[in-house]
Amino acid sequence: MASRHLCTVEFEVGGGIFGIGASPFGDQRVGYVTGGRFFGPRINGIVLPGGGNWSRAGRLVSGEAVGTFDARAVWQTDDGALIYLTYNGRSVVSDAVRASFADPAAPPVDPSLYYLRIAPVFETASEKYGWLNGLLAVGVGERTDFGVRHQIHEIL
Repeated sequence: MASRHLCTVEFEVGGGIFGIGASPFGDQRVGYVTGGRFFGPRINGIVLPGGGNWSRAGRLVSGEAVGTFDARAVWQTDDGALIYLTYNGRSVVSDAVRASFADPAAPPVDPSLYYLRIAPVFETASEKYGWLNGLLAVGVGERTDFGVRHQIHEIL
């Protein structure tokens, strides 16, 4: 399957991730997007504050933690166009990696030690960026000290 790099996006998650708790529908969590930026060969700009990631957590048979994502954000390009982004995704993380994520004194965790993937969908009224409306994309993510960074690729 052919793909090409669309952009890198860095989401700033302010205030951490809030655990709603285990309900009959799963262990719910919310992380609010307070800003960020995206940059690539054809598209650059900022992530506007106000988006978020509503996630559920569980366990695989292997014992690893598994998470699902339901995220939304608005991007503003350098030339003022607005782009609405939604994505679903999945993470698989061992308990040792989760413990490192929770420890502010721990060094950054090598992203090859966990799985973080997203499937973003873009919507815009901009003629210049209208090509995003018909795009299928995937992203590979990593946790950062400010939130999360995704390398997003369009499927050709």
